[in-house]
Amino acid sequence: MKKLLSLPPNLVDCFHDITGYDRKEWFCSNDPVGKKLGSGGGTTWLLQQAYAADAAGKTFDEWLSADRRLILHAGGQSRRLPAYAPSGKILTPIPVFRWERGQRLSQDLLSLQIPLYKQIMDAAPRSLHTMIVSGDVYIRATEPLGDIPEADVVCYGLWLGPEIAKDHGVFVSRRDNPTEMECMLQKPSVKTLGELLNTHLYLTDIGIWLLSDKAVKMLMKKSLKNGDLTSGDIINYDMYSEFGCALGDKPTSPDSDLADLTVAVLPLPGGEFYHYGTSHEILSSTLAIQNLVNDQREIMHHSLKPHPSLFVQNAERDCQLTAENQNIWIENSWVGKNWTLTRENIITGVPENDWSLHLQPGQCVDIVPVEENGYVVRPYGFNDKFRGNLSDPSVEYLGMPFTQWAAERNIDITCIDGKEDLQSARIFPVVYDTYGMQLLLRWMIDGRQELSEEERDEALALWQEARRLSADDISNEADLERLTRQRNEFRASSWASVAKNYRHSVFYQVDLSDAAKEFALYGIPAPEPIADSAPLLTRIHDNMFRSELSRRRGDTSGSAEFEEKAFALLRQGLIAPQAAVKQQPRMSVYADQIVWARSPVRIDIAGGWTDTPPYCLMEGGNVINLAIELNGQPPLQAYIRPCSEPHIILRSIDLGASEQITTFEQLADFRHVGSPFSIPKAALALAGFLPAYAVEQHNTLKDQLMVFGCGIELTLLSAIPAGSGLGTSSVLAATVLGALNDFCGLSWDKGEIGRRTLALEQMLTTGGGWQDQFGGVLEGVKLLQTERGFDQNPTVRWLPGDLFTRNEYKACHLLYYTGITRTAKTILSEIVRRMFLNHSGELAMLRDMKCHTLDMYDAIQRADFQRMGGLIRKTWTQNQAMDSGTNPDSVRAITNMVDDLCLGYKLPGAGGGGYLYMVAKDPEAAARIRKIINENRPNANARFVDMTLSETGLQVSRS
Repeated sequence: MKKLLSLPPNLVDCFHDITGYDRKEWFCSNDPVGKKLGSGGGTTWLLQQAYAADAAGKTFDEWLSADRRLILHAGGQSRRLPAYAPSGKILTPIPVFRWERGQRLSQDLLSLQIPLYKQIMDAAPRSLHTMIVSGDVYIRATEPLGDIPEADVVCYGLWLGPEIAKDHGVFVSRRDNPTEMECMLQKPSVKTLGELLNTHLYLTDIGIWLLSDKAVKMLMKKSLKNGDLTSGDIINYDMYSEFGCALGDKPTSPDSDLADLTVAVLPLPGGEFYHYGTSHEILSSTLAIQNLVNDQREIMHHSLKPHPSLFVQNAERDCQLTAENQNIWIENSWVGKNWTLTRENIITGVPENDWSLHLQPGQCVDIVPVEENGYVVRPYGFNDKFRGNLSDPSVEYLGMPFTQWAAERNIDITCIDGKEDLQSARIFPVVYDTYGMQLLLRWMIDGRQELSEEERDEALALWQEARRLSADDISNEADLERLTRQRNEFRASSWASVAKNYRHSVFYQVDLSDAAKEFALYGIPAPEPIADSAPLLTRIHDNMFRSELSRRRGDTSGSAEFEEKAFALLRQGLIAPQAAVKQQPRMSVYADQIVWARSPVRIDIAGGWTDTPPYCLMEGGNVINLAIELNGQPPLQAYIRPCSEPHIILRSIDLGASEQITTFEQLADFRHVGSPFSIPKAALALAGFLPAYAVEQHNTLKDQLMVFGCGIELTLLSAIPAGSGLGTSSVLAATVLGALNDFCGLSWDKGEIGRRTLALEQMLTTGGGWQDQFGGVLEGVKLLQTERGFDQNPTVRWLPGDLFTRNEYKACHLLYYTGITRTAKTILSEIVRRMFLNHSGELAMLRDMKCHTLDMYDAIQRADFQRMGGLIRKTWTQNQAMDSGTNPDSVRAITNMVDDLCLGYKLPGAGGGGYLYMVAKDPEAAARIRKIINENRPNANARFVDMTLSETGLQVSRS
């Protein structure tokens, strides 16, 4: 999705340097200086400029349809938010949410906005290429978006009361057809809204509009005085009050040119709207967001702030703050110990200083770099509107009439340039040293604030002699690169204290890959080691952060050492609960009996990866999978029988291998990936045949087996190739544990077997989640869900198997062994590494997978075969986003042959090879898929395998 931004003129040239965003993906322009275009005209101008820069020989129609575009209007004067007028409100820094994971200290409004807009655009019909949004809002959707209908214009709104809706645009629809807009009203009265509710519904416009190419061209046409779309003269045309009010079945401002545009309106599911347009709103909106979650279990650090409305970021603060201080915003500033703050104080841009300064309630300070080494001093009032003639007594500045302010300082208003409007009045002096900065600041804030008569005279003379700028001038002349550099330096200096104070800061909940990047970039020393008494998950995060920091500093051995510590701590946390419950195995069969355990394998169709520690430990997981038998048989089997000698014999039928174990040391040697008997050795340990896991202690394995009552002969059969992607190793481990459970009288249920399998995989250092074993141990189709925490005990919700077993669907499910193998361990370790680091992109994908799983649950519950198949296709897309190597060229060559015959397909598990699961559109398509692939086999081992839904899961029986 290309991003087209309308920005303040001074920001356009340096936007990419400041943000680091790719110029190919982010296009910036500004409205023509001195010309008002309105939101419709501004959209037209932005599209014209973007087309001129990026046409590459395409016609406008070709260019418009070639990409999806987000148009974001973020220009304007920002009269009521002076602090961020120079850089545009869109780059307002936003504090990390106390309840959120994976955010960045450097985040701003723009970076928080984009994910929702991308999510909406990804969900929109392919006919909608353009989204138009506003730059001074943060909008959240806390529920899945749902389907977006085909229409020329799709508008999102919120259900808000009339007391709020009366100040905005509203979309009106009939109660019997709530998604089709009848008309749009601009700022309707409360009475009008009340009368509407008898027969209609209304949604308050939140400024998210999606347009078809047809609608975009009509909007542009209405914004032009003459000429073609790409170069015509633009007039002032408003997208909301003019274009919007001409839309619908019964528009309030009919326009025959727009009459055939179809319009849909949708409530944003779980929508929340936060405005960042004024000084008051940056505090009230930020406070509201921070307080969205008050459940102490969800808040990841214990703040010691004396009041929740105090926000300090990218700053050095030594002044004392108490509960009396409220609505304080300190950003990109040095606020020393001799500063005194009160309430409603916003402080931005202040360089290092040793000032003594007292701010009264409502007094704000903004220092902006200009020229090569100058600073403009801009104090202002919390509620200043920066509008009106300076001679008008109703025009306020710093909380008093401007006329009074000027009189108290012996300033002649008639001599002020731009006096016709406070926004254009040149009253803010440029200085070149901190002494003059402090003197003017104190004098401008309060002409008698601890200033002697000599100091007041000096300040007045300095003000009169200085070059003075207006608010508009400041926005046009601000050195934004210097401003950003100072912000970055302050943030760099604050990282050490944030890390040191981790118990009461956001440090271990931020994106630690970003933190490590900044530590390396700014040469920040690594934090002091944290205590062993710190929470286990915190210590895991800490070690992986240190690993990433070492890697970025070129210390590969240090990086590997810290990474291994992180994984070791994770293993400790997952194994410890099982090791704590000691086992007392006893021979529970007759001497001539055999215990036979067999299991199906699993195919995951939604939510894979969300079951993987540490993500599931932090946020819980959602997975839907199905247990399947291959060629009519459960392919994973284990046999246990007593033997007379006090030893353990391990055999593998499929590998043709065997091993005799006579000592504890031999049994404990299970940490070899690829060893034929790692799994049964670890399973025997968990069953109590190693001292660390046993109630009774014995000197030798022989002694224990003598007490147990017999030796053990354990035989494995895996009638499925390695690297299949069907959860083979996990389900085989669960099958062995299930057999041992019966043989040794351990009384484990299937849930305990699944949990012990999770521990077993950690013992082997292969890692992995819980969905594989539960997918095979438990029958049928099911949704598996866990909560956060080390006790990963899935709740199971079984789903109907109709879409897999009914005659009209059964043949549509195809399983093909590709003959291509890939080991999951290396894939797993890199993805898990990013989980440890709270990587923002990965967390976003995992959360999307969890929501997607619930969509799949709904589709299967409703027996919607088409939707289920489409969602499997989306699952595959998600898996590839997690790991680009999951879909190698050799697999893509197979799917390309049959893509148009499938509703969806995916490689189960981590992907990269193994089995390919396909859902054909219908039985005829399934037959064609079989024919095409059989005629183009990729290798000698590739073949179709019959799959059937398992109705039993793990079965254990005796001879």
